[in-house]
Amino acid sequence: MFTRRQFSTLLTTAPMLSALPGDPFPLRRGTNISHWLSQSKRRGPERREWFRRKDVAFLAGLGLDHLRLPVDEEQLFTVDGKPESEAFDLLNEGLDWCDEFSLRAIVDLHILRSHHFNEKVKPLWTETAAQERFLQCWRDISSQIGKRSTLKVAYELMNEPVADDPQQWNVLVEKCAKSIRALEPERRLVIGSNMWQSVDTFDVLRVPADDPNVILSFHYYHPMVLTHYQASWTKVGEYKGPVTYPGRLVPEDQLQTQPADLRRAMSPERIVFDRSTTVLMFAKPIEVARRLKLPLYCGEWGCIDRAPMEPRVHWYEDVRSILEENRIGWATWDYKGGFGLIKEGQPVAPVIRALGLTI
Repeated sequence: MFTRRQFSTLLTTAPMLSALPGDPFPLRRGTNISHWLSQSKRRGPERREWFRRKDVAFLAGLGLDHLRLPVDEEQLFTVDGKPESEAFDLLNEGLDWCDEFSLRAIVDLHILRSHHFNEKVKPLWTETAAQERFLQCWRDISSQIGKRSTLKVAYELMNEPVADDPQQWNVLVEKCAKSIRALEPERRLVIGSNMWQSVDTFDVLRVPADDPNVILSFHYYHPMVLTHYQASWTKVGEYKGPVTYPGRLVPEDQLQTQPADLRRAMSPERIVFDRSTTVLMFAKPIEVARRLKLPLYCGEWGCIDRAPMEPRVHWYEDVRSILEENRIGWATWDYKGGFGLIKEGQPVAPVIRALGLTI
């Protein structure tokens, strides 16, 4: 971990990382279209109505310049690997709307049948057939959307890889990039770090050498005690007491009354957390991007709508300011889910303003 002095030196010597004048694929401000072609059981008219042209018009009107579009293997392909025509029709329709409203798009292969970032068993890392299926997914996606402009659509190889050995991911990145490059030499490829695209693992990520069309990606949800407040799928979500930001996240008297396993889950979260904590945590990805001379992108960050509004807004303001001071493009998680820019069909104005958007 960098000291504050080391990080200050880094900022004064590092080139701007993203969204430079003349950048052919600038990523500044975006959001994720979750629970549409990913992590959803919606099908037919319900799936179609979840994301429509009016949504893209609204998001462009806020001042966003791109959308990240998560897609799952089980939505795009049958179990025997055949493309699902309706799902690809929806994806192409969404990309057409992005084009219409001058938004770039990142197509993110979010969940594979052989790899879910929160599942214990992930055959992708141990089975050759699963790895070949992953590569074939990208060949087939390319056959469906590969004629779209490389200045408008990028591919994110996989969301939040979780390999026990980071070299497993590095090897697979090399294979996947080579497979796509055989078909699309100039397509932008978004490549994230191992272990949920963590800032902590950025220094062990290996990307294809001498490929200028790579965008490095990390995700950021710290401190989880705040960003995943009462989230049912996390251990820290079991905490129901008061939470605030910046400063001491959980009052000491509240912390001491929690079960031991919950206290342990909360303790790595730095119970005292503020803007300077995030500054230090961003140092590793910034240094790697500087060294490789590649753009840096935060493809997911957000705070759940169960968190109190005031600390939630402070957190958004702090993280956004750090990202933008370092020319790191970003996409919030998410548009209309539990971390959404809208809730029950209505814009969440305080969050939208905290993101520097127009409402």
